[in-house]
Amino acid sequence: MQVQTKAPRPPLNGVDTPTLLATINVVAGQPELAKFQFRADNEWISGTHSRSAMKSFNGAGGEQSHGRSFFADGDHPAVLCGADNGPTPVEWLLHALATCLTAGIGNIAAARGIKLTKVQSHIEGEIDLRGILGITDEVRNGFQNISIRFEVEGDAPREKLEQLVEQATARSAVFDVLTNGVPVSVGMKSVQ
Repeated sequence: MQVQTKAPRPPLNGVDTPTLLATINVVAGQPELAKFQFRADNEWISGTHSRSAMKSFNGAGGEQSHGRSFFADGDHPAVLCGADNGPTPVEWLLHALATCLTAGIGNIAAARGIKLTKVQSHIEGEIDLRGILGITDEVRNGFQNISIRFEVEGDAPREKLEQLVEQATARSAVFDVLTNGVPVSVGMKSVQ
């Protein structure tokens, strides 16, 4: 099988386009480098407040570390019995989808030579708390629907900018997980 390589382009939109395209070419020729495992460690603080740490991951053929550790707090607002020390877990999910799609738009635009001047989105998720609260099994626990609207401006016709959003959606890991599901196992470590 012959692997098609992408032609080099100069950096654009804050994207190191030559490195992006070189990465695509290397991974196309060495598929084992595409296998990644991302992780987070979470610790309960109090009430509904917990903090996750993202420090390292495995990928590109070995163990990797972020340039620095990242921390994310999650909590519930007072109206949901929390202390409002951070966004709710479902708000983090919205954030994950919006940032994944936005990153895709930036990368794809750079690879296609489109200079962006604006990428903004508004994302909403509808949820019925009766499921979470165990009041009824007639509604799901999670979002019933999610909608995201993008405003994208750049030096390309509207049709080309719309194609950026379409391609970002087609290649988004978070969109894929949300729309196709993924097996999730939950267990408990034995404590002696």
